[in-house]
Amino acid sequence: MKTILITGGTGLIGKHLAPMLKEKGYKLHLLSRNSKPVYPFDAVFTWNYKTGTIDKAAFKGITHVIHLAGAGIADQNWTHARKKEILESRVNTAALLLDCLKEQSIQLEAFIGGSAIGWYGAQTESLLHTEVEPAAADFMGETCRVWERAADLFENNAKRVVKIRTGVVLTKEGGALPKMMEPFKYHLGAALGTGKQQIPWIHIEDICKVFLEAIENESYTGPINAVATEECTNKAFSRTLATVLGKSLLPLPVPSFVIKLIFGEMSVVVLEGSRVGNAKLKNIGFKFSFEELSGAIRNLLKK
Repeated sequence: MKTILITGGTGLIGKHLAPMLKEKGYKLHLLSRNSKPVYPFDAVFTWNYKTGTIDKAAFKGITHVIHLAGAGIADQNWTHARKKEILESRVNTAALLLDCLKEQSIQLEAFIGGSAIGWYGAQTESLLHTEVEPAAADFMGETCRVWERAADLFENNAKRVVKIRTGVVLTKEGGALPKMMEPFKYHLGAALGTGKQQIPWIHIEDICKVFLEAIENESYTGPINAVATEECTNKAFSRTLATVLGKSLLPLPVPSFVIKLIFGEMSVVVLEGSRVGNAKLKNIGFKFSFEELSGAIRNLLKK
């Protein structure tokens, strides 16, 4: 039986991915800040990257690592301290994992690391971004660059290193979608800023399938964009959401300066966004369950 060690396993993706992996017959180890049992993990082990402590028993018999740990990029305003935490929670956790693998002379079948389309930066442009491009020269690009560089260090301890550049994950149980739906409850739904910024998105079921296939399919290597096929601007997304919810959309967008006043530098997360291509993922053979936004949202809201 293959054993997968997961970090960040109780986060947005992890809590949906774990049951899928368990159903496939994998044994699951979770690294967490406390040892409280978590369904459906077979065992929970503690670690703390800030103090450099980790329960080395977590590595017994593991064949794969799925590394999802990291402070949420859009959870809090980007103060200096928060930026530092965002970077260190990705790099230092990976370093702690790597040290344990080396110490125990473990050779993984695959190291699968989370990353994000933030690799391409916070900019709105017509260029269709692909995996061959260098990281953008802004905070989001730099975060993803050091994140993926930390994953690359596992190349001597894993047959494959996969870096999943995830788009905006759609689920009604957290993340962006509930926040975007909230204004519609008060008939205040509207586009943001220019409304021209792209929202490269992916349904929670599909992103979990990407991670599952990254375990099972040896064609998955290097960086891979995980975004749905249908491209969507913020204005089009807002319009689709209004239609699905049966609500009206305000004719005027929320001005950019209002969002900047509220979120400061972090406002680029919602005010900017470029096109991201998924050709590499589809060429590997991945089949999306949800390629069209309206169907994805309707599926999530009916559950």
